[in-house]
Amino acid sequence: MFNNLFNRIFRAIKIDVELYEEVERDKSATIQAGLVVVLSSMAAGVGALQLGASNFLLAPIFSLISWYVWAYIIYFVGVKLFPEKNTKSNHGELLRTIGFSSAPGLLRVFGVTPDLMAVTFIGSAFWMLACMVVGVRAALDYKSLWRALGVVIVAWLFQAILLFTILILFRNF
Repeated sequence: MFNNLFNRIFRAIKIDVELYEEVERDKSATIQAGLVVVLSSMAAGVGALQLGASNFLLAPIFSLISWYVWAYIIYFVGVKLFPEKNTKSNHGELLRTIGFSSAPGLLRVFGVTPDLMAVTFIGSAFWMLACMVVGVRAALDYKSLWRALGVVIVAWLFQAILLFTILILFRNF
């Protein structure tokens, strides 16, 4: 099992299109995708330890919640608002492909100094974005990477508005 997981992580980091197609179909890969999300957030916590240990402790919980919600938002935007003729997907497919798109975030473990943290966090963020676009394209059966990028951007805007609204509603608590 671990050999399969590490192989998939390596392929996700390489942006292997076939990997994203494979995990889209493999329902048993959902737990693996969740592990990638947790490992990626823990790597970020280690890389950002100079900012405080709470990053290491709370990040996995918030990352799992965000991953779960993010998959629903992308599902709504990609399937309901901007489908292609052959678009057919579900929440599980998006959980798996988006989860594995977090694999480059493992590099954030090397952000142990402020200078390295900036480079590794920014670099891995763009790398994860590229992986996510490929994963969304696979999960939504899109032909166009541009449409997948547009869905990711629109979904990000929806999520930002949602988080901003939640912060405003709960600012007095």
